[in-house]
Amino acid sequence: MRGKAPPPQINYMIDPFGRHISYLRVSVTDRCDLRCVYCMAEDMTFLPKREVLSLEELERLCGAFIELGVRKIRLTGGEPLVRRDVMALVDALGRRIGPAEGAEGLEELTLTTNGTQLAKYAEGLVRAGVRRVNVSLDTLDAAGFRAATRFGDVEKVKAGIFAARDAGLHVKINAVALRGLNEHEFDAMLAWCGQHGFDLCLIETMPMGEVAEDRTDRYISLEVVRARLRLNWTLTESAYATGGPARYFDVAETGTRIGFITPLSHNFCESCNRVRLTCTGTLYMCLGQDDAADLRAPLRQGLRDEPLKAAIREAILRKPKGHDFVIERARPAAVARHMSVTGG
Repeated sequence: MRGKAPPPQINYMIDPFGRHISYLRVSVTDRCDLRCVYCMAEDMTFLPKREVLSLEELERLCGAFIELGVRKIRLTGGEPLVRRDVMALVDALGRRIGPAEGAEGLEELTLTTNGTQLAKYAEGLVRAGVRRVNVSLDTLDAAGFRAATRFGDVEKVKAGIFAARDAGLHVKINAVALRGLNEHEFDAMLAWCGQHGFDLCLIETMPMGEVAEDRTDRYISLEVVRARLRLNWTLTESAYATGGPARYFDVAETGTRIGFITPLSHNFCESCNRVRLTCTGTLYMCLGQDDAADLRAPLRQGLRDEPLKAAIREAILRKPKGHDFVIERARPAAVARHMSVTGG
């Protein structure tokens, strides 16, 4: 979301289109304990551990971004909570929430997870300063969930979601809209979320990475989905925003919200304030473009952060206006890398 013009004395990152880059998504691992059919190939080859940055290196990179004006960090994966000792990074970043001596700090630290590990980590996340999480859950049906994830247990994910709620985390459920899997279930999901106090966000499938199936057969326009939902629910456009690309509506019957992320049917790139950092130190300025910057090399040149910050600034000046996702041209994929590489 386009923010207010920053004060001139602060060294913020501004891209070529005048957008203030204040939101960093960090993929702490490309590994996951599920194999969602639209996200990964069944026989995925993950990165060798020697290519993955240490948690200390990731913290240092995040620190450089914070000093350059990033105010929100979202940890993603793969599945971030399967990374060994990941809470050390969460705790370290949590200590950066709020103003630091002589400088601004983070305003928010959040997490996107598949929920399988939430029961174990929910209370620790709250202690670290995390206040809300996004949980990827495409269907409430046990058989459908197992088919979508290839071997997942939906009850384990639900237990993690309720543990997060009980620990005090605000939970938003993210569901990718997929023809033939969950297009009949959105009313039930909205009712379930309303019953338990969760917001729901529906997402159009994105053509990233080669997978076994043809995404064009799975694609559903969320414009169509929203029109169907209005037959049973009173949806009023909301001013609520989280800094991400979702457009939110208040649901009168539940008192919760539903969001729609529409990279294909309604491009949202004009307000993009985000960049994505991978666990190898590669910075992608756009989820839907291949241009990237290597930050691992300047990170490891020494303890001075100026070369690292210079590399970040140069990368921001290459941020494109938007992605080129067009579903009709998505065979086999518009972008070769899988979503798990750069995070959701």
